[in-house]
Amino acid sequence: MSPLLRICEWLHELPLSTSIRESENAYSVIETVHVLGITAVLGTISVVDVRLLGGVLTQAPVARIARPLIRLTWCGFIVMFVSGALLFAAQAATLYSNAAFRIKLLLLALLALNVVAFHSTVFKSVEAWGSSPHSPARARFAAFVSLFLWSGVIASGRAIAYLNRH
Repeated sequence: MSPLLRICEWLHELPLSTSIRESENAYSVIETVHVLGITAVLGTISVVDVRLLGGVLTQAPVARIARPLIRLTWCGFIVMFVSGALLFAAQAATLYSNAAFRIKLLLLALLALNVVAFHSTVFKSVEAWGSSPHSPARARFAAFVSLFLWSGVIASGRAIAYLNRH
């Protein structure tokens, strides 16, 4: 048995995980909170991504759109992460082998890399190009990748329930 599977089984058997799993409403409530967290993250990120692609708010500087949304994005991320961890713990033993769950984690890791790459490179000079209606090619590429990966996260997240049946 792999060490990762042992950890998943340990998480699965924690009293909190068992309580969530056996409760009539807890899993559904946590799942709803998780979706709301994703909505906050994806909603705020999408506004910036679509602006970078030249689809909306092209007269507004990118930084003026992005900076006020960062706090809401981080709040949504925290809600999404904590609720997702609780959902995972409640089903850890079965999610261990779920292909959709693994794909979702891979896509989230790629999203993190995209964010780091974007913010450590092209966004550093946003004051120089951010007022133009046309973002640099690297910014548009990062925005496209972000929207594409988020679409994959949503699709794979939905698929988890259907691939979790035995």
